[in-house]
Amino acid sequence: MPTECSATLFEFAPVEGRQVVAAFDGGAITSDAGALLLGETDRVIRLTERFAGCFTDSRMPALVEHEVATMVLQRVVGIALGYEDLNDHDELRHDPVLAVLAGKLAAKRPNCAPLAGKSTLNRLELSRPEATRYHKVSHDMAAIETLLVDVFLEAHRRPPAQIILDLDATDDPLHGHQEGRFFHGYYDCYCYLPLYIFCGRHLLAARLRRSNIDASAGAVEEVARIVAQIRRRWPRTRILLRGDSGFARETLMAWCEANRVDFLFGLARNQRLEATIRTELMLASVDSLRTGQPARRFKNFMWSTLDSWSRDRRVVGKAEVTGGDANPRFVVTSLRPAEAGAQHLYEAIYCARGEMENRIKECQLDLFADRTSAATMRANQLRLWFAAMAYVLLCALRRIGLPHTQFAESTCGTIRLKLLKIGALVRVSVRRIKFAMASACPWQDEFALVHARLLRAAA
Repeated sequence: MPTECSATLFEFAPVEGRQVVAAFDGGAITSDAGALLLGETDRVIRLTERFAGCFTDSRMPALVEHEVATMVLQRVVGIALGYEDLNDHDELRHDPVLAVLAGKLAAKRPNCAPLAGKSTLNRLELSRPEATRYHKVSHDMAAIETLLVDVFLEAHRRPPAQIILDLDATDDPLHGHQEGRFFHGYYDCYCYLPLYIFCGRHLLAARLRRSNIDASAGAVEEVARIVAQIRRRWPRTRILLRGDSGFARETLMAWCEANRVDFLFGLARNQRLEATIRTELMLASVDSLRTGQPARRFKNFMWSTLDSWSRDRRVVGKAEVTGGDANPRFVVTSLRPAEAGAQHLYEAIYCARGEMENRIKECQLDLFADRTSAATMRANQLRLWFAAMAYVLLCALRRIGLPHTQFAESTCGTIRLKLLKIGALVRVSVRRIKFAMASACPWQDEFALVHARLLRAAA
């Protein structure tokens, strides 16, 4: 008599005389049990609740199955968990972890999932600043931008004496015919040119822009808005603006000087600048030949362009020779020599701005901030903000729950892999919902510590 085999049973190579089989019959199981920590983090900082408050829902309440707050939480947590595409939510709408985080275990209507699918979420992402007949959900762009700075301010128990705001522009490659699509010669592709502003790990602004502009375009307006919001809360905090040579523009520097904001920008080299440090380059060449090692010399001087600057400004020149080749570099600053010497200014203060590029990589590589495939710039800007909120949520988890652990400086992708991607069997009873997480999880101690810290922070 032939053996009856289940069509859904998968056989693998035996081990120690035992059959190895697998089947999709485990019941309610999730691979994202660690997202419960994201839910507790969100409860502490109330991020998705306040983000949802930036939207206005003009739909008929009696006919609404998926509220804006539920959809916003679902989208932000989904990105944090690594689900970049809206199509992923056709399966995630049945996920027990997301259902628990959203506080909605069952749908009101029959034959409907507790959470929203791709089509409903797509309508959210296509929302407009003003509601229309066919777009009932609208969003307030100014409120979203304000929220990012509010979360940054609330992360500090007391006003710091000084903060450094880092500005940078980066490419966001486009592979379709999106609105605002232009070819950028430097990046050699069709792209957007988003502007990011960070303070350390804190994201303060993520503004999507066309790429047929100067890197500093719109920077004055963004900085003015952020500085005004910061000073309303921290009037005595000193603010230093830092960026590469793309931001060394008269309009931005003049605004800083008129508004008591310090600045430190890279300065594109030219023949006049290089002639100013010719002696230092010769001395550095001699030092390099004598030691066989790279050599550096620095020089302070006052300098101005021939016609674009309104005044002389302090410039620091770095005369570096490496392997016999000269590598002169320059920065312009409002900081006085008594506050920061030339070498310290360049090596300790200016070069530290490179850390911001790691933050942008986290946003784009780990949280898909460059996933701007919608047809309109408005929709792509909203997608960028969803990714930004996912970054803010993970940063809050790192800041509140992970200090003095091995993950204290980990990237968002590492935190997701180690602490969020945990398999669990979900058991639902009348009185409780239990996530029986994998006993072999190697990061149980860190999970317990984060949980305890989040509970204390929420108290």
